[in-house]
Amino acid sequence: MEKYRINPDNGLEFGLYTLGDHLPDPTTGKRISAQQRLNEIIELARLAEQAGLEFFSVGESHQDYFTTQAHSVVLGAVAAATKTIKVSSSSTIVSTLDPVRVFEDFATLDLLSDGRAEIIAGRASRVGNFGLLGFDLIDYEALFEEKFELLLKINENEVVNWEGTYRAPLENARILPRPKNGSLPIWRAVGGTPASAMKAGRAGVPMMLAMLGGPVSNFKQTIDLYRQAATEAGNDPAELPVGTTGFLHVAETSQKAVAEMHPHIDEGMKLTNGRGFPAAAFAQGAHPHNVMNIGSPQQVIDKILYQHEQFGHQRYIGQMDFGGVPFDRLIRNIDIIGETILPEVKKHTKAAVKA
Repeated sequence: MEKYRINPDNGLEFGLYTLGDHLPDPTTGKRISAQQRLNEIIELARLAEQAGLEFFSVGESHQDYFTTQAHSVVLGAVAAATKTIKVSSSSTIVSTLDPVRVFEDFATLDLLSDGRAEIIAGRASRVGNFGLLGFDLIDYEALFEEKFELLLKINENEVVNWEGTYRAPLENARILPRPKNGSLPIWRAVGGTPASAMKAGRAGVPMMLAMLGGPVSNFKQTIDLYRQAATEAGNDPAELPVGTTGFLHVAETSQKAVAEMHPHIDEGMKLTNGRGFPAAAFAQGAHPHNVMNIGSPQQVIDKILYQHEQFGHQRYIGQMDFGGVPFDRLIRNIDIIGETILPEVKKHTKAAVKA
């Protein structure tokens, strides 16, 4: 997995992601300024690095209640404020972007960050960017597949010849700059559908699997299908890392963790997706075999280790800040992760690799 800058001997890689939402705190009704929200994202990355976390990513959504539409710009600021943490998108919506421009931006980010940049390419769970940027939602699947394929080709070739349906042809096009080590780690974001996971496996690219909630067993099936598809296509699953994402919140007890987090997730999803997250369903997030890592520090440790045992994955990134979560609560979570959770996760997942 050296190509993707992951060393399994270091145990499970642990990071954070943000969608850059700009939502009011449902407990106060107040919303900070967009400028403050952006500065807090950069500070969150800096604090995550200090706590020993290894990965920080920023998503893009082109609609109301978001601030990171120019996510590569935000990642440039994150890179400037940090020294070691990997910086990535989560995700870059290549369907409505020019793959040439995406590669130029992230190759530049890679050089500025001394080789820390990655791309997680996705299709968009929120689709406001299609009409805004001049694309037809009816082409949702075809746009992504064509442009993702082009992005991979650019990543492997400095001079590109290409022709497709949704972009002007490239003829002996030299794509510059090149990343520090010649190419970038490029992951495919998968929203849980088996078909998308299998496409990632056939393409021989690492998969980042979004897990909003539900039993671990459901997502294990998706990961198994990804690895099976990779094998059938002649790709070695042992060389293809898997990452998982999901809600992360720690408090003294699971009841407190759920009570603190639910209003933010519920109201945030109502405003941005048009539907909330029912309290009864969200409370299931504290179950030991639910993929939401919500609970006391020991419960979260146990849940992450159980997921690692089932998935055999190489990276986990948590989302702590959706829905106007106060920054002091995020700082508290970072402290607990760095002091209590991360050492235990590393100890046991390193041991699992050696075994």
